[in-house]
Amino acid sequence: MTDQAPAAEAGIPDGSDGQDIPGKPTSASRTTLSHIMTHNDTNLLGTVHGGVIMKLVDDAAGAVAGRHSGGPAVTASMDEMAFLEPVRVGDLVHVKAQVNWTGRTSMEVGVRVLAERWNESTPPTQVGSAYLVFAAVDSDGKPRPVPPVLPETEKDKRRYQEAQIRRTHRLARRRAIMELREKRAAEGLDD
Repeated sequence: MTDQAPAAEAGIPDGSDGQDIPGKPTSASRTTLSHIMTHNDTNLLGTVHGGVIMKLVDDAAGAVAGRHSGGPAVTASMDEMAFLEPVRVGDLVHVKAQVNWTGRTSMEVGVRVLAERWNESTPPTQVGSAYLVFAAVDSDGKPRPVPPVLPETEKDKRRYQEAQIRRTHRLARRRAIMELREKRAAEGLDD
């Protein structure tokens, strides 16, 4: 028997959080989507269009969310999409995704985007990253419970803790915006 106290102290689930759904390890749904970029993917500058990369990110994250939740999951938000380097025609792009954190019906998926020349054996370069929030839904489109994610490595535990911070910030931002809108409406200011 192992001691779960350090994980619990760090705010990481041990799989016995009261949900009827057993937890799943991070590795259970982790995936990589790879795609060679062609001229059809370019923008006016001749590099790969950011929207093409964003679609690959959403596709990979959606696959991970569906795998983890055991059914359909929809994109609720995309946070912090960062483009670090341009992607070129002929690059082999790898989109690596995993569940970082889970709530009752939602989950954060972290995504790293790597690129390498299709015909060279050089190590890939990180060209982007993003965090997406997915909501698991049933056949009627209503939220449904998701299994808790069980971080396996120290890196997984760090990602879990960072995801909790991002969630706190998302909720605080939403609350502040709603309060401002209510205040403006009460003052008769129409937007």
